[in-house]
Amino acid sequence: QVQLVESGGGVVQAGGSLRLSCAASGRTFSRYAMGWFRQAPGKEREFVTFISWGGGPTYYADSVKGRFTISRDNTKNTSYLQMNSLKPEDTAVYYCAAGPQGTYYTPTYAYWGQGTQVTVSS
Repeated sequence: QVQLVESGGGVVQAGGSLRLSCAASGRTFSRYAMGWFRQAPGKEREFVTFISWGGGPTYYADSVKGRFTISRDNTKNTSYLQMNSLKPEDTAVYYCAAGPQGTYYTPTYAYWGQGTQVTVSS
């Protein structure tokens, strides 16, 4: 069993940066791939990025490639999402998730956090 708690969301102006954290409970964190997803109002949840259990490889949605960076620190049971050059269209609730392998497919992930709101103003 893994419990995930996101933090770091907030309001930022376009062009700004935020770093989201996802803290995991349990001793098996290092065995899971970690993914980040987001959901904007009125839209379906969409894939953002994932990182494998060992820290690589990583994969990004085209919409965030070159601007977002995922990382993890298995000694701290934490995954991070560094978001730079934020745009208003990045506004969404961001969720982290843990699963047996990194994919863009939401059903692959068994555990989900409660989400953290990111709002980018123009």
